[in-house]
Amino acid sequence: MASSLLYDEDYFVVLEPNQAEQIVTAAELLAKLTSLLTNGIGDLPSDVQRFATVDEQAKYLLATSCELPLAPGQVLQWYAVRLEK
Repeated sequence: MASSLLYDEDYFVVLEPNQAEQIVTAAELLAKLTSLLTNGIGDLPSDVQRFATVDEQAKYLLATSCELPLAPGQVLQWYAVRLEK
């Protein structure tokens, strides 16, 4: 049986265009997504648009996605990582 620790998503690697990769906490990633959504990033995927608030959209993205289009040809990507063995 797999350990439940394998499914913890406490830390994420974030890949942004023209930036070095970053390791952030779930709270930091949620804040980044909220900020991007607040400032407007273009066309949101239709499944994200169905949420009324930016906070709900950001939480949905964090829970169900691993990328967000920022502009044509530019994507923010994030992947859960485990820092402890």
